[in-house]
Amino acid sequence: MGAPRGGRARTGLVVGWLVLVPVSVPLSAASQALPEAPRASQGRIIDRVVAVIGNQVLTLSELEFETRVALVQRGGVRAAEASLDEQTLRGALELAINQRLLVAGADRLQAFPAERSEVDARLKIFRERFEDEPSLLAFLARHDADLEQLTAVLERGVRAERILDSRIRLRAQVSESETRRYWEEHKGTLGGPYESVRDALRERLMRERYGQLAKEEFALVRAGAKVRRVAPFAREALP
Repeated sequence: MGAPRGGRARTGLVVGWLVLVPVSVPLSAASQALPEAPRASQGRIIDRVVAVIGNQVLTLSELEFETRVALVQRGGVRAAEASLDEQTLRGALELAINQRLLVAGADRLQAFPAERSEVDARLKIFRERFEDEPSLLAFLARHDADLEQLTAVLERGVRAERILDSRIRLRAQVSESETRRYWEEHKGTLGGPYESVRDALRERLMRERYGQLAKEEFALVRAGAKVRRVAPFAREALP
């Protein structure tokens, strides 16, 4: 069993990534930020369990690192060093749960391996967010991570996107007639002739449909999954 290939899949992957990353950093909320995981003396690191997803334990340090990686991928290198508040971490936790459940299901079927070239391309883009290699290594060192851990996070993201895209891409397509009908109903607020807004409008409608289908797919995946939220902030419902 394999993943879909070709140009059409690429469009879905972009949309899928936007759906899979619900994190943001309200920098003004720094006063409400969750404190860093405490570090003990004698070189030992004390971590906290945030959630148990199936048979996988997710710790606070892992969640914080994955949150910052997602922020850097969105171009926010400076924001990635800001304090992370609980709302941001709750959003990142949803991403972590979704990704792990999708990948775990694929692992059971030995399906959707990540293309090495795609992971390398994702890593290359990530590197380019930083001024130079020492800056990237310093970022990793600040979060007790290395290139191997970074690559693993990026690879899981690539696989999760491919899995989601394979399930809902075709259903998310928007026809020409649907696009025109929407324009006819809203042309007073869209502005310009149909031909000038058609492509952007169709893309927007597809993103909206993709997002709704993704929510439904995640609900199905979680329905039969064992997810235990341990940290107090993790047990709070997303706003």
